[in-house]
Amino acid sequence: MIADYLTLADSLAAEIASGQLAPGDRLPPQRDFAYQRGIAASTASRVYAELRRRGLVTGEVGRGTYVRSALAQSHPALTEPSPAALDLELNFPLLPHQGHTIAAALHRALRPDTIHHALKPIGATATPQARTIASRFLARGGWQPAADSLAFTGNGRQAIAAALAAIANPGERIGAEALTYPALQSIATQLGITVVPLAMDQYGVLPEAIAQHQQTAPLKGLYLQPCLHNPLGISMDPARKQAIANLLHATGLPAIEDATYGFLTDDPPLAAFAPQQVIYVESFSKRIAPGLTLGIVSAPAAIAPRLHHSIRAGGWSAAGVPLAVALQVIGDGTAESISREKRQDARDRQAIARHCLAGLSWQADPRAYHLWLHLPPGWRAEALVETAARHGMALLPASAFTLSNHHAPPAVRLALSAPPQDQLRAGLETLRRLIATATDCPSGSTPSPAGQ
Repeated sequence: MIADYLTLADSLAAEIASGQLAPGDRLPPQRDFAYQRGIAASTASRVYAELRRRGLVTGEVGRGTYVRSALAQSHPALTEPSPAALDLELNFPLLPHQGHTIAAALHRALRPDTIHHALKPIGATATPQARTIASRFLARGGWQPAADSLAFTGNGRQAIAAALAAIANPGERIGAEALTYPALQSIATQLGITVVPLAMDQYGVLPEAIAQHQQTAPLKGLYLQPCLHNPLGISMDPARKQAIANLLHATGLPAIEDATYGFLTDDPPLAAFAPQQVIYVESFSKRIAPGLTLGIVSAPAAIAPRLHHSIRAGGWSAAGVPLAVALQVIGDGTAESISREKRQDARDRQAIARHCLAGLSWQADPRAYHLWLHLPPGWRAEALVETAARHGMALLPASAFTLSNHHAPPAVRLALSAPPQDQLRAGLETLRRLIATATDCPSGSTPSPAGQ
């Protein structure tokens, strides 16, 4: 019963808070816990899921469920910028000379006549000129969104929230990759929407996983990252995109395509394969800078009215001055120049990582600003995060990307964009030494590096 599993979860949470269950302690297997407490195995499963939802424990595939460290508990899915000397936790790429480049564009954007118009109230769709400029800017891989399909929000997270609210009501369910963007769960929870994990392979979400859910417990829509998936760095090939598009057509499901990292590639988006059912979301935070935020959404005509309503109702419309600055940066070529340089920067950083982490098991697209590091035997993700923190490095465990009712794989995501390249090289070399050092291994056994 609901009260029973919540009472048990509260009891274990109190033991964790008091120190009776210490960080790193392994909880009994769920069957043993059920036997000890005289409860059904399904109730034990709900207790453990509730503790994971609260961020108190982490479950790693094949390794059990452990009490999270205080550091890990203070680093939920949404984190503040890290104070660590080497930030491998958050991905906000900034080029060394960007300040000068953006300053010149700002000077042009802040003319009195421009500002006069920017100070007026604007709606979700701004102006025809804004939509035309943004439409050309988003074009890639032979695809370009229709200008009339575009709307604007203050940032990318607001764009995702508006899209979610447009396709699902409170109490309804949407599907997402089993490992996904951490903020998705938080945004959906605030909207009262349940996120259902969907099985993946090396190309992303499996079409058959979507189809199975539609047969047993239908979803209202999907949230997907087809290009440079966060955290895995994988991308759907054209065959997988077409298979997903065919399924969307057959089921009538809408899908939100998070294209935050799409600017690093020339791959056509999923929206090119299913333009009538895909809501395409872009953001300025990675492409340009987190201090110059803008969310851009392209929605099919059938969904656009609901999207515009959710933007207005949520108070998520872009403000006039930031939008004017963003359009100036796009229109004068500054944004495209920065994007082009970041493509090369990401490749350079991947080359550094490939060299420094040779011999370890990891995966990454050479175009991505992050990689997924599989841990060798003897290491748990939470323990490595804590060990790295003691050496001045911040990184994220797999549990930060795992939907709450699933176990996390023994892995960490390394964000490569923040440190200067020389510091990145030194930090990754230090991390590799830590992983190979028996004295830092929490299990006391010597980790044996796995080949890639």
